[in-house]
Amino acid sequence: MNNSDNIFLSCLEKSHSKNEKEKIPFWFMRQAGRYLPEYRVIRKSFANFLEFCYTPEAACEVTIQPITRYGMSAAIIFSDILVIPDALGVDVKFSEGHGPILMPVSDIAQLSKNNFYETLEPVYEAIRLTRKELPKQTALIGFCGLPWTLSCYMIEGKGSRDFQSVRQTAFRDKEFFVSLIDILTGAVIEHSLKQIEAGAQAIQLFDSWAGVLSEQEFYDYSLVPSKKITAAIKEKYPNIAVIGFPRLAGSKTIDYAKNTGVDAVSFDGSITLELVKNELQKYVIPQGNLDSILLAEDKNEAIKQTKKILSVLGDKRFVFNLAHGILPHTPIDNVSAICDVIKNNS
Repeated sequence: MNNSDNIFLSCLEKSHSKNEKEKIPFWFMRQAGRYLPEYRVIRKSFANFLEFCYTPEAACEVTIQPITRYGMSAAIIFSDILVIPDALGVDVKFSEGHGPILMPVSDIAQLSKNNFYETLEPVYEAIRLTRKELPKQTALIGFCGLPWTLSCYMIEGKGSRDFQSVRQTAFRDKEFFVSLIDILTGAVIEHSLKQIEAGAQAIQLFDSWAGVLSEQEFYDYSLVPSKKITAAIKEKYPNIAVIGFPRLAGSKTIDYAKNTGVDAVSFDGSITLELVKNELQKYVIPQGNLDSILLAEDKNEAIKQTKKILSVLGDKRFVFNLAHGILPHTPIDNVSAICDVIKNNS
């Protein structure tokens, strides 16, 4: 694949010449979701969220819904980061109002790869269907959770504010924890490569709980696995864009950008726009960072913040996105207004 064949990467590599007006690429995390009435209609058809994710036709349809409505530069396949634990034999359930519930893992022997690809095949079929249906100029993004974040859910068995017990496990039973990170690193590599093979033109790597890690833990359990995963992807598919998202990592995001080999880094409100402009943008394409709560609660302020972000970062390679996913109660009018601002910006 040549760079020119990768829609996502080529749109990022525009020169932004002063004499040439160019549009800022944009998409939103969780852009297919509960804030859309057309999504809610389909969601009602499934009592089980994973069944929804594993139904290729439905996953394809909801992936394309926001593209039809708003015309984003990229679609991200409708799936979930916890399909990897599910494919490794961990019992994964989603409880309305309580989030994911997993059977906690305390022994590597609990994991099995016997049905790994069979379990995940519907995700790859959804990607194949979506790539056929999407406009040619719209990039398709696949994604995975990174090992630290996956291990948090797998050990804790549910969400947590700080995953303190998981960090304690990393100290008290390091052999088990390092083995788990290694297994998950391999699984993320395999799932990423299969998504690319199916038609994904970029892979976003989500480390949703990177922000709870100390500096050394961040290096060991977020940065190093990201580097291994990115290297494995680039070895087989050198022109595929890899996007890292060490959420709430603050200034450690700079180290992540410098040392993992990713093409782009999503950033949130834990890092200032000036630091992104003066440091992050030197090494990677930044992607972010409109506050999701602001988008949901105050359209006028969200418009102001959008214009500020575009003004600070839009003169170099940049992808507009959110600091985190769209919230379910976000008014459609607010999203439409932001999309119009981005499209009309040059």
